[in-house]
Amino acid sequence: MITKKQVKYIQSLSQKKLRDSEKRFVAEGPKIVDELLAIGRTPPVAIYATEAWMSRTAVAGLPVQPVTDDELQRLSFLPAPNQVLAVFGQPAADLPAGPWQLVLDGIQDPGNLGTLVRIADWFGISKIVCSTDTADVYAPKVVQSSMASIARVSVLYTDLESYIKEQGDLSVIGAVLGGQPLPSVEVRLPAALVIGNESKGIRPGLLPLLTGTVTIPRIGQAESLNAAVATGILLSHLVR
Repeated sequence: MITKKQVKYIQSLSQKKLRDSEKRFVAEGPKIVDELLAIGRTPPVAIYATEAWMSRTAVAGLPVQPVTDDELQRLSFLPAPNQVLAVFGQPAADLPAGPWQLVLDGIQDPGNLGTLVRIADWFGISKIVCSTDTADVYAPKVVQSSMASIARVSVLYTDLESYIKEQGDLSVIGAVLGGQPLPSVEVRLPAALVIGNESKGIRPGLLPLLTGTVTIPRIGQAESLNAAVATGILLSHLVR
């Protein structure tokens, strides 16, 4: 039986301050939890699981506490909890950067950020660098949207202007309206793609640091594209 203290602790991990101090985050559902366990970069601290999950999972050595569906509902951040909720330790942001990095400037929507982590993982990008005002990658909604890619991609929060200035020969390509049409862009590696805030774009202080720009040619009448959708389109052409 779960205790009020356990419920209170899990719910407190919705707060960034506690996640940062504890270096932990919450993941829910068999698909995400199973994959995080398989990857092994995020050590499990506590697992609350129903019989449905435990009956098909090798639980030996794992910190598993059996719970009922009703108890899982009390712990969960989801409208419809699914078999298992786990608390994991945050992985170290120590994966080496490959030929491409993704730089996120002020992304605010948790769903967008989680999807951007998945997109980076899909294209083999192991490092994302975020401005300090970007949404927290360990927020529950971000973790769920990332679908375990959070364990295969290092996410760093820092001052972007300082970071870019320190990168030497890194090509820095900004996604901007009126940029160079995507089909004609040629990039010298290593490179970083900069994606700006959903409504404001890339902040003015970063624009002089760009070594190039890119835009997706518009054929129809839509005013703009979702940040994650645009990033997927851009990387599908840029990453080779």
